[in-house]
Amino acid sequence: MQNPKKYYQKQLAFFQEELNGLKSKSLYISALRLLVFVILVFAVYHNYSSMNAILIIALIGIPVFLYLVTKSENIKQKIAKTKEFININEIELKVLQRDFQFLPDGKEFINPEHHFSYDIDLFGKSSFFQYLNRSIKQSSKAVLAHLLTSNDIHHIAEKQNAVKELAGKAGWRQDFMVTSRLSGIRYNASQVTGWMQRYRGFTHQLIYYGTIFFSVVSIFVLFAFFTDMISAKVFTAWLILGLVIVGKSAKKIHKLSAETDLIQPSFRSYKQLVELIENESFTSKLLQDKKQELVKNNANVSTKINQFLTLYQQKEFSNNLIIKVIGNAFFLYDLFTSYRLEQWIDQHKNQVADWFALADYFEAYTNLGGFAFNHPDYTFPNLVNTGITIDAKQFAHPLIDPNKRIDNDFVINQKEFYIITGANMAGKSTFLRTVSLGIVMANTGLPVCAQSFDYQPIKLITSMRTSDSLSKDESYFFSELKRLQFMVGEMQNEEYFIVLDEILKGTNSKDKAIGSKKFVEKLIHSNSTGIIATHDLSLCTLADDYKQIKNYFFDAEIINDELFFDYQLKTGICQNMNASFLLKKMGIV
Repeated sequence: MQNPKKYYQKQLAFFQEELNGLKSKSLYISALRLLVFVILVFAVYHNYSSMNAILIIALIGIPVFLYLVTKSENIKQKIAKTKEFININEIELKVLQRDFQFLPDGKEFINPEHHFSYDIDLFGKSSFFQYLNRSIKQSSKAVLAHLLTSNDIHHIAEKQNAVKELAGKAGWRQDFMVTSRLSGIRYNASQVTGWMQRYRGFTHQLIYYGTIFFSVVSIFVLFAFFTDMISAKVFTAWLILGLVIVGKSAKKIHKLSAETDLIQPSFRSYKQLVELIENESFTSKLLQDKKQELVKNNANVSTKINQFLTLYQQKEFSNNLIIKVIGNAFFLYDLFTSYRLEQWIDQHKNQVADWFALADYFEAYTNLGGFAFNHPDYTFPNLVNTGITIDAKQFAHPLIDPNKRIDNDFVINQKEFYIITGANMAGKSTFLRTVSLGIVMANTGLPVCAQSFDYQPIKLITSMRTSDSLSKDESYFFSELKRLQFMVGEMQNEEYFIVLDEILKGTNSKDKAIGSKKFVEKLIHSNSTGIIATHDLSLCTLADDYKQIKNYFFDAEIINDELFFDYQLKTGICQNMNASFLLKKMGIV
């Protein structure tokens, strides 16, 4: 089992040394390029009277100079990539120290109406998403957010195998992530594919055959002109005719060029990502199946994307003045290349979204694989069908510092409900979020923060954080009732693991006690399972009437006028409440 900290430190040292070497090479190439340029100028200056000498100098010197320019550009790209490798390894070392608040927090995915994500701080500052995610592309982040929130309990073993495999491909994961982060994409995948769906071409097959016919005639015109078979006036008229034909579509041609200028970086980036997928071997079924979608009819997706990039590059040649005039005048170059580009768009516009989505899917899974790699001490849930929903040993929240957290054992059978009482700040809410996030991680295929974790897959629904809504003219109590109504509706369709933190907080004590009991009774007849945290000790009496209800608590002790918590889940009902003590201790009363 590889130590993640040592791996990242080794990677960091390697790429820092690599960067130093590239910088030295870059300086050397730059100096050599300058020297070649000076020599060329000097040679031309001293041989300005000899055209033959100048021609020889140009034939030798210019290719050497251009080679050095190309070499310099390649080194610049390698430097940028090496710097990003250094960056991502530095990020991982910081995250291992629980320093991750600078990463994208996914606040755009916060949804108070979701089954569970809002209650368990899945998104936002210091969230699990922020701890997990390394992607900067919005489309990749959206796929990862979907994987976490889908509440999908199917094929968990396949998901686990995919995560395990990618955890073992640390080098490939880093290469994939660096390539994605260096993409320079100005528009996300949905904007690019949306443009392709909306685009309406201006060329058609008649134009294509017309350009070929015109080009053939132009060759005869050129031949006739240089052999004095036609006059300069006829030659000029033909040249002007070609420019006029192209000029009639100039605005549409320019519009196509401008719009493909904006989207081609996305195609270039996704091509590189797709090539990384196509060239890698996978053993897990999920990743094999996904990769297979990139290879259909013996044609790799990267090849098809490269066709687009080649067509785009051919079209961009017309920015050269010679191509712009000669190419359009005699070969209708802009019309010809526009037709071919539009044909590619029309042929593949319904496929591009799937290609990009597959690359984003792999990127999302590299994040999951990276999480598993970073936590070799976590355990992948053992999937069971024995009547136990969760049987966890030394179970804890993954975002709590390992040096500070308190682990708990937790066992709950199917269709059981735990009523958890406890003093303020004793750990009830944290434990509820620990269990909830553990279920989300298990369903996603991730390892959980536990020594062992037997698990019968189940969907999750929570009600832990409700707020009033001034914009909807809703009171806190009404918002809470709507949430409970939503839960009841969902439970009619499927079995859920229910997590509740204090039922009916927005009403008086008497109504709360009566309403809470009735709601718990409804829950235990719903075939669901769950835990309910409460300060209302009267709810604990339900355990006398229903064998599927169990009482647990988190304790607090006052020793030498100081409050102490052990954060350990215990069987029974809490006897030590601390609100009065805290009010007095803080000088409030």
